[in-house]
Amino acid sequence: MSGEYDFEPQKGLPERLPAGETVLWQGAPSTWRLACEVFHVRLVAVWFAGLVSWSVGHGLVTGAGASAIAAAAVPTAIAGVVALGLLMGLAWLNARTTIYTITERRVVLRVGIAITKAINIPFTIVEGASLDRLPGGHGNVALSIRPPTRVPLLHMWPHARPLRLRQPEPALRCIPDAVRVAGLLAEALVRASGEGRVQPVAAAGPDGADLPAAADGRGAGADRGGWPTGVSPAPQGLLVGR
Repeated sequence: MSGEYDFEPQKGLPERLPAGETVLWQGAPSTWRLACEVFHVRLVAVWFAGLVSWSVGHGLVTGAGASAIAAAAVPTAIAGVVALGLLMGLAWLNARTTIYTITERRVVLRVGIAITKAINIPFTIVEGASLDRLPGGHGNVALSIRPPTRVPLLHMWPHARPLRLRQPEPALRCIPDAVRVAGLLAEALVRASGEGRVQPVAAAGPDGADLPAAADGRGAGADRGGWPTGVSPAPQGLLVGR
């Protein structure tokens, strides 16, 4: 019986890491937090609850019978349950098919429900990073990419920082224990910068926190480990967005 990661030479990665490079952390989004933050299931639930309440209230005010009220409210309630089920299913599929990896030299996002992609982000092209804290110890860790390198938003969504359209920022979305993971990433970026020179960027919000960036001035292209920078189908294939 084949397993979910049998096609990968190393779990969550399109190929084995170069010699001497080790994985510092691997994780995935929380299904519930992804459902709330990306697919907005709570807002959808409130919307449909309001529609059902309006249907019932209107029927009572106008003196409609119980059968008439039920005929108006039940279809709306069923539509709401179906919509919430679909959104929760999308959140579950995204969480199940995603693996975020932080190594000593890079961040790799293995994402995609129908078509699996591996987004390789070497520290040499990271301009800065930010932490956006969420309830329950969860959070988003976003990476700003040094121009002219650009990862297309359609390749990443929903694994990208919201409202960053001109220069999309890859993000570890809705991860548990986000503060610890952000600290681990910060330490790795400092080590990768050689002399420890860092370039922090603006925090994601009032609860955000700056993280340092590698500042060795290397450009885009192949990183120090020989991996191409950008998006590639997993487990292998041509580079997209070189």
